[in-house]
This record gives sequence, structure tokens and C-alpha cells, in this order.
Amino acid sequence: MDYHLLFQPFALGLELGLFLVALVLWRVVRLKLELGRFKQHLSDRLELDASSAHKIKKETEALRRENEQLRIRVAGFNAMPEGRLQQDLEVFARAEKRMMVNVPGFAPAWESAKAAAQTELAEEDAGKSLPKRVFSRLFGSGGPKDALPAPSTDT
Repeated sequence: MDYHLLFQPFALGLELGLFLVALVLWRVVRLKLELGRFKQHLSDRLELDASSAHKIKKETEALRRENEQLRIRVAGFNAMPEGRLQQDLEVFARAEKRMMVNVPGFAPAWESAKAAAQTELAEEDAGKSLPKRVFSRLFGSGGPKDALPAPSTDT
């Protein structure tokens, strides 16, 4: 074999050009593979984001429906007399807390008023209070001892 042909300027240029083309082709193939991998990664990521967004949307809609149902139940509950009383009680409790914090002279007067009201209610429940006795005699409490006697049929 004649090696002197390999070292001719044209042969050296051709060898160098072929080597560079091989390097460029190798780099292009690697970049295409990497680009394919990035595209697959992006596709997977978009699918995950879409599914999580769909789940969040379903949860939000379910929570919105539940909130609406609870709002309707609360409105129905507040429409009943017991519900209104309980709501009024909650309003008074919150107002009392605010007054205790905001008004310095309110707390002692409020506590004494509450104690007097509790004592008054206890007396009314025990039947010692005048209004309770008067109303129980006039209207009765509905119990067996307060029931009116049956009218006699002796004529």
C-alpha cells in the first residue's frame, strides 16, 4: 500500500473534512436525541399539569356546590325561630367579647348585670319570681299538676 498518497494535500484536506463532517453528524444526532427527550419531558409535564388543573377544577366545583348547599341550610336554619334565637345569641356573645376588650368600664358593670340576670332566671325557674308565678297560674305550665279539672257533668 502506498502511504504517501494519504499525506498529499488534497488527501489531508479530504480526511480533515470527512472527520469534521463525522463530528458534526455525531453532534447533530446527539442534539436530535436530546431534543426528542426534551419534547417527551415537556409532553409529560403538560399532561401532568392538565390533569392536576382538571382535578383542582373538579375539587373547586365540588366545594362550590357544598358551600352553596351549606349556605342554603344555614339560611333555612336561620329562618326557623330556634335558628334566629341561636344567631341572636351568637351576635350577643361576639358583641360582649368586643365590649369587654374595647370599653374599660364595661366589664365590671356587665358582669354584675349578668349575675343579676342569672339570679333572676334561677328564681323564675324555681317559681319564686312574681312574673313566673302569675303566668303559671294564669296559663299553666302544661304539666299534670297544673292541668285544669275536667268540667263536671252534674246538671
